[in-house]
Amino acid sequence: MVEIRKTLIVRETIDIEFGQPLSTPIVRVAGLAVVKNPFAGRFVADLAPMFEIGKVVGERLVGEMVAQLKGPAVSYGKGAIVGLAGEKEQGGACVHPMLGKPMRAGIGGGKAVIVSNVKVAPAGTPLDVPLGHKDDEFSFDHFDTMTVFVPDAPRPDEIVVALVIADGGRPLPRCGSAPIR
Repeated sequence: MVEIRKTLIVRETIDIEFGQPLSTPIVRVAGLAVVKNPFAGRFVADLAPMFEIGKVVGERLVGEMVAQLKGPAVSYGKGAIVGLAGEKEQGGACVHPMLGKPMRAGIGGGKAVIVSNVKVAPAGTPLDVPLGHKDDEFSFDHFDTMTVFVPDAPRPDEIVVALVIADGGRPLPRCGSAPIR
């Protein structure tokens, strides 16, 4: 059973970057869930029981996140902050095996790997969730991050699971396209 203490939806709209108005504002939406870490304080070799956390969190948050966008989702990312009584791999178990399916279903597909970041940290620590294009992992214009945090989480026996989607890439990208593969 997945125990969710609370969820947050954070919407960021970028209209102007470095004094330059954007022709189309970029909207990024983060969904965060603070979940109980069933293995806090102990090493467990088989983390498979934690895989369900990602699935449940994704199914709960993605629809509400998509509704906050102005256009279709074109980039995505995910991550986790594990409380101090846990280990990094426990966060990985929440975001890797099963979170991608509800994310892709909610945004209507996605061929590229969903980039991620996981760390162990105390409550209130920011997490830079990486973003990449949902279909082209070499789209330089979509390499970005959204920084998120929950002021009172994760407590030592919790994990903050984060999903981010966006309807655009970086504002004013000028780094060129990917080299020919």
